[in-house]
Amino acid sequence: MSEKKSYSYSPKGVCSTKIDFDLDEEGKIYNLKFTGGCNGNLKAIGRLLEGQDAKHAAEILAGNDCKNRGTSCADQLSKAIMEAL
Repeated sequence: MSEKKSYSYSPKGVCSTKIDFDLDEEGKIYNLKFTGGCNGNLKAIGRLLEGQDAKHAAEILAGNDCKNRGTSCADQLSKAIMEAL
């Protein structure tokens, strides 16, 4: 079993107030949880990304916009992942 490191990120400009996730030694995402935001959609993102490659996920999510804010919870997750990597 590979070791996992936990990360916490405070998103900016979105409804969610915190993003928590783990990365294993291979750069895979686990235990992704958002605090606040659109509960159902953000839970779905967590389920979709469980065990997925973090860098690839960040590339897909980067630049996603919500309500013309110039960012979104998904975009903020991308920033959190890149910071963690």
